[in-house]
Amino acid sequence: MTQRDEILTALDRAFEPALVPDWCPNGLQVEGAEEVQHIVTGVTASEAFLKEAVRRGAQMALVHHGIFWDGASRVLRGSLLKRVRVCLEGRLNLVAYHLPMDRQQEIGNNAPALKELGATELEPFAAVKGVKIGWKARFREPVGFAELQRRIQALYGQRITVFQHGPAQVRTLGIVSGAGQGDVVHAAAEKLDAFITGEISEYSMHLAREEGLHHFSVGHHASERMGPMCTAAWLARQFPVQAEFVDLPNPA
Repeated sequence: MTQRDEILTALDRAFEPALVPDWCPNGLQVEGAEEVQHIVTGVTASEAFLKEAVRRGAQMALVHHGIFWDGASRVLRGSLLKRVRVCLEGRLNLVAYHLPMDRQQEIGNNAPALKELGATELEPFAAVKGVKIGWKARFREPVGFAELQRRIQALYGQRITVFQHGPAQVRTLGIVSGAGQGDVVHAAAEKLDAFITGEISEYSMHLAREEGLHHFSVGHHASERMGPMCTAAWLARQFPVQAEFVDLPNPA
């Protein structure tokens, strides 16, 4: 077993939440058992996910979307009460990293995805609250549009929406996971050939066409599996614990 606080210190060192303004508390959100031997990671701290973590015997659940958000009610009732109750009854530590997980280069949502797609020369991209949380990169050799679409489909594993308005041969690519569709303006400003995000809006098609780039929407949930998956593998290397990624599918 490993002490909870030792793991939290290492996570804070990796994700550097103090450097990233956010809409939620990053790090520990609900305190559970002091000793940890099993960690489950996932995208969202839904009641179903937390119950699954407890069922698997975990003492810690680490997610991208926690349960406390600025502007939300502080009253423990309804969905929030259900989630907190699962944590308290299961002595489950709930840990969340939101924008810091998007920004993290080695175990985050965006940079590792670019590497999986075969891109290199990674640079921070697309500022939120004054901090760049996305990443952009280049391909050593240009990638044809059809091949890039195939790689993206294989990586994210679900139906994607594509607006094909960029060049036939793609040299540059940017990613902002989640609800990053507005960051297409950053992609256009930096003259990127293609842009990947999670969600889609009505204006996405028009901007892609008018700015001359490929716009891929892969789903909010799917776009943010990479960070929890990478973090689980990292935790298993750093500590004598069992760490596993658990995916509860969400088509949105």
